[in-house]
Amino acid sequence: MNGPPMASVPPGDAAACNAAAADAAAADAAAADAAAGAPAEGAPPATGPWFVEILTRAGEVLQRHRVDALPIRLGRGYGNDVILDDDYAAAAHALAELDAGGRLLLRDLGSRNGIHHRGRRHAALALDGDTVVRIGHTALRIRAAGFPVAPELPDRTLHRWEGALPGAAGTLLVGATTLFARWLSDIQYFELVRYFEALAWGIGAALLWSGAWAFANRLFGRHARLGRHLFVFGCGLLALTLCALLASLLGYALSLEGFTHYASHAATLLLAGVIYFHLCTIRPGHRLRYRWICAAMALLGSGLILVANVQRSGRFSDELYMWVLLPPEVRVSPDHGIDQFMREVDGMQEGLDRGRGRKPGEDEIEN
Repeated sequence: MNGPPMASVPPGDAAACNAAAADAAAADAAAADAAAGAPAEGAPPATGPWFVEILTRAGEVLQRHRVDALPIRLGRGYGNDVILDDDYAAAAHALAELDAGGRLLLRDLGSRNGIHHRGRRHAALALDGDTVVRIGHTALRIRAAGFPVAPELPDRTLHRWEGALPGAAGTLLVGATTLFARWLSDIQYFELVRYFEALAWGIGAALLWSGAWAFANRLFGRHARLGRHLFVFGCGLLALTLCALLASLLGYALSLEGFTHYASHAATLLLAGVIYFHLCTIRPGHRLRYRWICAAMALLGSGLILVANVQRSGRFSDELYMWVLLPPEVRVSPDHGIDQFMREVDGMQEGLDRGRGRKPGEDEIEN
C-alpha cells in the first residue's frame, strides 16, 4: 500500500541505522516466508476491530482506543487514527498494518525517536497482543477484538463494609483509644478540657492520615474509600496502644525490662502491618509484593531505632520508661528489700573505684 516515504535515521547514529536496516530486512524476510506458506506463530486474527492500549510504566491500561479497520496511523498529528499526546512523538510516527503473512506489523514512518522494544530501536516490528512498544515517552500495545483475556477473579470484597459504616467504626475506635490512653497517662487532677484536646488531636490525625491514603486510593484504585482507611487507622491505633500497655504491664509485673527496652520494635512491626492493609485496600491484587515491602520497612525501622539508641545512650535498648503508672497490686515479681539493694550497691563499688583510678577499699583523701 502507499504511504509516507521512509526517512532515514538522523546522521551520526550509525548503530541505530544498522539495527534499523537489519530489522527491516528481517521483517521483509518474514513476510516473504509467510507469503510462501510459512505459518506465523502468535499472529492475531486479521479481523477488526482493533484496540490500541496506552499503558503505564507498570503495564496498566491508561487509555484504550478502538479502530475499526487497518491500517492504524499513530502520531501526534490530528490526521492519525490514534493521537498520541506526547511531545516526543512525531506528527506521523508509526503505521500498523498486516504484512503478506497476515501478521500485524508496526512500521516507523521516519520519525526521529523511532520505535523501541525491550531497549532496542526497530524500523519495523511484528506485534502480538502482548508486545509492548515505546513511541516517544508513550508505552502501548495493539490487540484485536478476539484477543483472549484472563478469567475473572473471585470477588472477595466486602461490599457492605464500605462508605459510612467502616468510617464511623474507625472514628469510634480512634476516639475511644485516644481517651483511654489519655486516662491511663493522666497523673494530674481531672480536667475535661485535656480529654477534649486529646480527642481532637486523635481525630485530626486520623483524618489527615486516612485522607492521604484515600487520595492515593482515588489515584490508583478509582475510588477513595475513606471509610475503610479510617477503620484501618483506628484498628492500628488500638493495636499500638494495647502493645505499649502490655509491654509496660509485663515489664512491671514480672520485672522483665526487655518488654519495655524493645517495645518500639513491636510497634514498628505493627505500623508496617497498618501500611500493608492500607496498600491492600488500594490494590488488593499485589498482596505478596506488599508483604515483602512492609517486611523490609519494618526491618529498616528497627535498624534505625537501634542506631539511634546507640548514638544517644551507647546501648541498643530503649530507655527504661513506662508511659503509664500501674498499681502495686499487678506486680507478681517479689520486691527487693533495702538489705538486698545495699548488697548490690556494694558489689558495684569495686567497678566504680576502678573506673575512678583508685584501688578497692582505698579511701579518698580530702585536702
